[in-house]
Amino acid sequence: MIDTTLENFQADVIDASMTQPVLVDFWAPWCGPCKSLTPLLEKLEQAYQGRFKLVKVNTDEQQELAGHFRIKSIPTVYAMVGGRPVDQFQGALPEGQLREFIDRLMPNPADIELDAAIAALQAGDRETGVAHLKKAIALDPAGDEARLTYAQVLLEDDDAAAAQAQLAALSPVAAQDPHAQALAARVKVMLEENRLPATPELDARIAANPADLQARLDLAQHCIAHKAWEQALEQLLEVVRIDRKFGDDIGRKTMLQVFDLAGAQPQLVAAWRRKLSSVLF
Repeated sequence: MIDTTLENFQADVIDASMTQPVLVDFWAPWCGPCKSLTPLLEKLEQAYQGRFKLVKVNTDEQQELAGHFRIKSIPTVYAMVGGRPVDQFQGALPEGQLREFIDRLMPNPADIELDAAIAALQAGDRETGVAHLKKAIALDPAGDEARLTYAQVLLEDDDAAAAQAQLAALSPVAAQDPHAQALAARVKVMLEENRLPATPELDARIAANPADLQARLDLAQHCIAHKAWEQALEQLLEVVRIDRKFGDDIGRKTMLQVFDLAGAQPQLVAAWRRKLSSVLF
């Protein structure tokens, strides 16, 4: 707990709230309810072991600060997070209600694990990233973002079955997200790849008969499973060119799926969209 002034408010409250919640207690020495609230807030600051910071403002001495926050009665407590006020209350609350107020400000432990996972993955530390993702999911099994991130990592490791399990646990809303649907499409392709003829066999069939559209489609699925987008699109475009009706227009439909999967390469997608349009129209 510290007492702040107008001069120190930026450092004591605004800057500090960037890394942890800050409770700003507006009080005055003559205020009866303040004498019961402030000691309770000090007790909770110690009980929470630094997870939030308590800052006191004596409204008699810091009238400009009190005016800025439009303090009309005391005690008034503002909660600051990320440099701005996010909640407040007036009057002395019992300890149970104070704990509820403070708990609402605390970051979700699952979110902390997810942030750590993303940071580790971006730094190239997959082992640490996966460990944090598993913790995030264990802490919040309904956390869609953690499951989506983990599914993507599993796909990059060619573990389609495990990725499918993560996608199956998504909420109905999250499952409709374009990113989730793109991952689900890739999972389907990877699982089906094991049932396809081997790549050399397909190459030989296409060389012997360029109109073997099933061989071209199967080869495209192999390419999709390994994110060889351009090679897949080459085969699929030939399917469309030779027989648009083959497999209920499967060539064009699969190309559209590849466009979604290859969204991180917009120039490639744009080029192949133009090629598809030229064949169709």
